[in-house]
Amino acid sequence: MAQTIFILLIIITVFDFIFEQWLDYLNATRFSKSLPSELEGVFDSNEYAKSQLYKKTNHRFGMVSSAFSFVLIMMMLLFGGFSLVDGWSETITSHYVLQALVFFAILGFAFDLLSTPFDLYDTFVIEEKFGFNKSTTKVFIADKLKGWLVSAILGGGILALIIWMWKITGENFWWIAWAFVSVFSLFMVMFYSQLIVPLFNKQSPLPDGDLKQAIYEFAEKAGFNLKNIYVIDGSKRSTKANAYFTGLGNKKRIVLYDTLINELNTQEIVAVLAHEIGHYKKKHTIIGLITGIAQTGIMFFVFSLLVSSPWLSEALGVSQIKFHIALIAFAILYSPLSFAMGIGMNIISRKNEYQADAYAASFGLAEELSSALKKLTANSLGNLTPHPLYVFFHYSHPTLLQRLQHLQKEVQ
Repeated sequence: MAQTIFILLIIITVFDFIFEQWLDYLNATRFSKSLPSELEGVFDSNEYAKSQLYKKTNHRFGMVSSAFSFVLIMMMLLFGGFSLVDGWSETITSHYVLQALVFFAILGFAFDLLSTPFDLYDTFVIEEKFGFNKSTTKVFIADKLKGWLVSAILGGGILALIIWMWKITGENFWWIAWAFVSVFSLFMVMFYSQLIVPLFNKQSPLPDGDLKQAIYEFAEKAGFNLKNIYVIDGSKRSTKANAYFTGLGNKKRIVLYDTLINELNTQEIVAVLAHEIGHYKKKHTIIGLITGIAQTGIMFFVFSLLVSSPWLSEALGVSQIKFHIALIAFAILYSPLSFAMGIGMNIISRKNEYQADAYAASFGLAEELSSALKKLTANSLGNLTPHPLYVFFHYSHPTLLQRLQHLQKEVQ
């Protein structure tokens, strides 16, 4: 049975790589030298040519980086890499929890170091070439170190507790771990912006002025209780613009990237925020949170049925039943189901985006939202003509053209 599971691990890994490469190839076939007539006005001819070059460059880079990751995983599977690292962890500590933490620390650190040259090239060559990068070597290194620290404290802490629960309660650990992770997820939704974001970015209250007044006026008109509007220094790393909502209840806040404020006018920003408020009004945020928690529960339950079996560990060359080895094997085996659920979530998400756009349009902001979407797409050199299959499998948002057409119908 362990040999069968090992073969399944290889098949899933290979199929996933080939399938993703095929989707990327299909997407690349949609690159065009001429701007589609229905999208005229988003880019001028020079910007469109630049966007096509940006897509082609990222496509070629993505092929190399994904192939590198694929080769690494296959080598770990075929040559007993996970068993080797497990042996190293055994020489460092005999405690079952500490062994798992050392195991994942070695893997995480090694993979991160090996991927760092790709991150550097992406940031300081590709993004720099196309005028997006504002990061520095100092910021890049600081982000790496802070990322390791957060992963070690949060990821390591959660993993240690889950392994301890498994050891104490056996197969029943899944619902206890599920409850703990669900509570932690809610906590992070509430306080992520206050606890984690400040480690990487500076946030400051939006200054008084026309924009703040316009946002508050719209929130009052929409019956949306809003107290916290912040500006984040996104320009510290990139020229790309963004905005997001975070938190629940009286902890919810709007976070505007400084690049967004520089890119859009006041009414366009209000239209973008109207779209986000639409998600709250339509209960998309709560439903998404509940759905995510349910998916986590399903994952923990299925894992609980397999974790104590010797087959998962033996499939990766480890004779003893070990939580961390079983987790690696399970993550690969579970990926097809996770991918299938992700497709369903993307379908629902794209539907929700249309509803949020319609909400903004109901306040007479269809034109402003359309203008904002065009500017944001042009600002990021976004893909105007993705392949429909690529959209189906990977896009959580409709394409720009689909959203513009939908907004146009809302005003007719």
